[in-house]
Amino acid sequence: MTADLDAAAFLADFAELSAIGATPSGGVDREAATAADGQAREWLRGWFDRHGLTTRVDAVGNMFGCAEFGCAESDTDAPYVLIGSHLDSQPTSGRFDGAYGVLAGAYAAAAVAADPPVGPRFNVAAVNWFNEEGSRFSPSLMGSAVYTGKRSAAEVLDTVGLDGVTVREALSDIGFHGSDDAPEAGAFVEIHIEQGRTLVDEGFDIGVVTENWTAYKYAVTVLGDQSHTGATHMRYRHDALVGASEVVLAVRAVADEFGPDTVLGSVGYFTVEPNSPVVVPSRVRLAADLRSLDADVLERAHLSLLDRWAGISDGGEVVVRVDSAALRPAGGYHPAGIALAGEVADGLGLRWRTLPTMAGHDSVNLRDTVPTVMLFVPSVDGISHNEREYTTDEQMVAGLRMLTATARATVGGALEAASLT
Repeated sequence: MTADLDAAAFLADFAELSAIGATPSGGVDREAATAADGQAREWLRGWFDRHGLTTRVDAVGNMFGCAEFGCAESDTDAPYVLIGSHLDSQPTSGRFDGAYGVLAGAYAAAAVAADPPVGPRFNVAAVNWFNEEGSRFSPSLMGSAVYTGKRSAAEVLDTVGLDGVTVREALSDIGFHGSDDAPEAGAFVEIHIEQGRTLVDEGFDIGVVTENWTAYKYAVTVLGDQSHTGATHMRYRHDALVGASEVVLAVRAVADEFGPDTVLGSVGYFTVEPNSPVVVPSRVRLAADLRSLDADVLERAHLSLLDRWAGISDGGEVVVRVDSAALRPAGGYHPAGIALAGEVADGLGLRWRTLPTMAGHDSVNLRDTVPTVMLFVPSVDGISHNEREYTTDEQMVAGLRMLTATARATVGGALEAASLT
């Protein structure tokens, strides 16, 4: 099969996958373990079957398309180079985030299985991680966290989503509460859209990730006192929504405090109770995050934010309760993997540069366990988590070539002696 035919087949398959859970504005709605996610997973399982990859599904819904061949170490008992990303999406999202990396990983795994390097050191498997996005079920990066031992399967399966359904129930409903043993990883390679402007603005084909931004993720409840909007004097009100609005503005103020592009701050989830037009709100729940490349700066921002929130409580109208403040630390990707990716890109004639990732990815979990390579392709206009998210066909195909060559070298042992420090 020629490279042109491979590219044409990949693009046709990507269009077919993108039609599952498609939105009228050109994006997708495939939250984790919803019916649309289940349909996409069935599509992927069929793809694995047609291309000679054996499907395994573990207890938390991670999907693996596995291929084994005679390895120099121990045949089918050798670890696997895992290649992939995630199929789940935000409630309304672009069709590239995650799904591009899963399909590219499937193509790369099948290509390496069909034409392995001489004396392969590892087996190979494509992977679709469960609930990377963290929108229906929190926290994000859930499946890869279980795989790497950062969370227990029991804890994840008992997690209750926004709709009151547990992960266990949701996975069972779509037929992906599996019982297979997950393949042991010897290395991981992930490709993803950048979700930023660096590559497209500077004219690069490939980004090689060197480190991730550190992040604090907060769950906050603002408590007031329910009362009648038409019969309660202003001086007697304890309006949780007014207090929550101050909480939101405090997040923005902290981001501004440290200067442009140093700290990012957002509130992305917000519920008001009882949410009636004639009731002063009694409670607001929200999710916030702060991010920075500099861990010391982020810690200062975190303390500043807690101080601002405490000041809102001290005002006496509401109580601001920080239910959780989870730190996702910064960390570097393996120098050997960065060097390998650069060599591969040079060999393919692709323009590349190193850069950090501001967003979190499953590779952040895998990186702590096995040698890991994280690759980016450009995002047109830097748009992501938006139905207008876009990466050109040429950029996707260049990324597929890059991923396949990197995976083949890794299966051949290019990262076998790589240090995790």
